[in-house]
Amino acid sequence: MRVCLRWATALAMLFAAATAVAAEKIAILDYCDPTDPGWAPTGGCLLKEGDVTFAEFNALLTSILSTAVVGHPAWRFEPSFAETDPSETVRAINLGGRTHTFTEVASFGGGIIPPLSQGLVEAPECTTATMIAPGDRQVVRGLAEGDHRFQCCIHPWMRALIKVEAKKED
Repeated sequence: MRVCLRWATALAMLFAAATAVAAEKIAILDYCDPTDPGWAPTGGCLLKEGDVTFAEFNALLTSILSTAVVGHPAWRFEPSFAETDPSETVRAINLGGRTHTFTEVASFGGGIIPPLSQGLVEAPECTTATMIAPGDRQVVRGLAEGDHRFQCCIHPWMRALIKVEAKKED
């Protein structure tokens, strides 16, 4: 009986730890097609799998920009909303095939590539954005309580809101 109780307690603690860590991770995603040579002039695509061609990306971008909504939906932060504690660390991991940024901004806005930011007021924080290559990560520590907005300064429709609150004692 004690062994079962210990296993149940260990599994519950493992599940709680896994749940807490999941809230701290933001996946940076895109699905560029690594076999499409159209990506080569803009840095290529380092994914093993992906099916969005450069032409599809641009065609969707062009049609969407005319309706004041920006970007290809495969280019995103996942999750786009997370809650965390001020003592926790947020890790943004680039699982895509293209370079991205995970930049905290005061207000969501445009980025550093004018055609991809058409119609958006530039987010001034993008001028000093740190590039995150495919497979790399960025660690964010010490977020104060409140709402924190993050966006990719290359693809500014990639956005996440991280709500930071101190854990309430029971």
